Amino acid sequence: MTAPYFLDTNILVYATSLSAGHAAKRELARGWVARSDWGLSTQVLMEFYAQARQPRHGLLPTAVQAFVERIAARRPVVAVDRDIVLQALALRHLHYLSHWDAAILCAARRLGAGVVVSEDMAHGQVYDGVRVLNPFAAASPQEEH
Repeated sequence: MTAPYFLDTNILVYATSLSAGHAAKRELARGWVARSDWGLSTQVLMEFYAQARQPRHGLLPTAVQAFVERIAARRPVVAVDRDIVLQALALRHLHYLSHWDAAILCAARRLGAGVVVSEDMAHGQVYDGVRVLNPFAAASPQEEH
């Protein structure tokens, strides 16, 4: 179970949200979701489910669940276990991250992903061998798209 990229929750939300406020990011996010070279974690699946069901996204709960089921069946999924939790807490203190972001980075490392695609962490920053790519940043490298 490996993939070069790890998608964070916000990418999945932008790709599926029907909110007019997400229109500018929707197509780029959909491009990432359409790729076959990424994975994610159980944390991301659960966060996506919780976020995407909010009325502002305009999605039916059944559609959100169906999307989660499709992704879980087709992409590598890292389970957040005791070891990831403990590693995340250590990484959190080392880099002053939220424990949620630290868990994303640790799950990405376990997946073998060298890049986390997210807008929630510092673009270009490397955390314990995993680089953050914000695909919405003006300075995003073209070879990543």
